[in-house]
Amino acid sequence: MKNIFQISGVFKKLTLWVALTIISSPVFAHFQMIYTPELLRSKGGLVELSMPFTHPAANGHVMAVEKPLEFYHIRKGKKTDLIDQLVKSEWTSADNTGVSYQAKAKLKGIGDNIFVLVMAPYLEETEDAYIQQFTKTVVNVASLPTDWDTDLKLPAEIVPLSKPYAIYEGGSFTGVVRSLGEPVPFAEIEVEYVNYLPDQTQQAFSAQANIAVPADAFITMTIYADANGTFTFALPKAGQWGFAALGVGPETAFKGKELSQDAVIWVQAHPVQ
Repeated sequence: MKNIFQISGVFKKLTLWVALTIISSPVFAHFQMIYTPELLRSKGGLVELSMPFTHPAANGHVMAVEKPLEFYHIRKGKKTDLIDQLVKSEWTSADNTGVSYQAKAKLKGIGDNIFVLVMAPYLEETEDAYIQQFTKTVVNVASLPTDWDTDLKLPAEIVPLSKPYAIYEGGSFTGVVRSLGEPVPFAEIEVEYVNYLPDQTQQAFSAQANIAVPADAFITMTIYADANGTFTFALPKAGQWGFAALGVGPETAFKGKELSQDAVIWVQAHPVQ
């Protein structure tokens, strides 16, 4: 029979190896996207929206999702249901090709257009828990502000306190995390830069990164809101950025498993010429 101390030593080495493997493997955030190249447009017309559930900063895995529960558009206080406009498609990353959705909508007149997607709860098997994200993006026409700061009183929501489409590169974005209209104190917020430019024609991320990140810690950054649910983050690079406030919705369980209801918003920083 082997010496108990030998067995104990092997077990300790195995435990340490497993721990180091977990620590050294980067874990990237999940982001439901509503992507169109320009959030600030000079004129209206047709807008194409791509909606993969993925890891945009790392050109990472595309999660297979069910059809969203809701997809709609708000302009000057009027809500238009767009769920019938959703088309099932695929999105390709460096990791895989997964189920996605896309839609086209016509922007009429000038002002803000808020697009909202409520995803069906997604089972993240590695965590044995569900994720449901409430995602917003605001597309403006002709620089006239109308609806951008509207609190839609979603179960999980980031309400912008600065225009999400009119930020200079090097400027900052400020928002407040809310649930059903009430601020969420000290909410945990993950931040990612869309580092691989989405190609809507190919329904894929580009293979070339915009920037070289100095370390994995910069792929998904974590910040916290203050006691009033408010946060500010500086945007050092032009392009689109995603903010996801984790587990801020009221529902915490789905089909007998843990549920995280997250609030997501997309913003765009513009280069200084």
